Amino acid sequence: MSVLAHVFEAAGIATIVLSSVREMAAKVAPPRALHCEFPLGRPLGRPSDPEFQHDVLARAFALLEAPSGPVLADHPEVIEADEQPLACSLPPRFDPNVAPAVDEARGLRKAYDRTLARRGVTSVGRAVTADEIPHALAVLDAIANGQEWTTAGIPGGNTVAVCHDISTYYEEAALELVDGPVPGGRAMEDWFFDKTAAGATVLAARAAIRDAGAKFPIWFYMTPGQR
Repeated sequence: MSVLAHVFEAAGIATIVLSSVREMAAKVAPPRALHCEFPLGRPLGRPSDPEFQHDVLARAFALLEAPSGPVLADHPEVIEADEQPLACSLPPRFDPNVAPAVDEARGLRKAYDRTLARRGVTSVGRAVTADEIPHALAVLDAIANGQEWTTAGIPGGNTVAVCHDISTYYEEAALELVDGPVPGGRAMEDWFFDKTAAGATVLAARAAIRDAGAKFPIWFYMTPGQR
């Protein structure tokens, strides 16, 4: 969003950015940004609290009155993440001849299909379909284990979109495997990267692509910024 703000401003459209990662906003320096130290996935702060959310928006729009920029202001309130750790059982290994992440993704397919049937919509599909998730993980596993990333055959050639589809596939499958209310975004993110073979594979492939000298956006945005 911070990068797009520069594009819109160049076209004569005033912009405001709600920042969730202050270091990134400071680096990209959008014309006007309000940093909100809230849990990721909650850009307006407290759920079901319209008064607080309107305060966030009012402070953001007030930045339009700044005579010059870039302006990076901070919301005065800090909200700590309150999500409980996500407890979600993962399928046992079935095929020892494939990478653990590939086997894991195949094992989650029925849970993903149940979520899709219940909700009628999926956010998987920027670069790959649910059918292609195991193959995408196989490609990332190969990169993590030494395959040159430029010749590995990343689906669509888009590292960021592929990793978005993989994490979304897992999160949607997890909705069928957890008890209680829908977990918050941070809890889902932590579960994916800290507990699953796919999350570990994405992190390892990201590091390998970074170490190979790829341009910053190609590897950095494969995961959330704080990763």
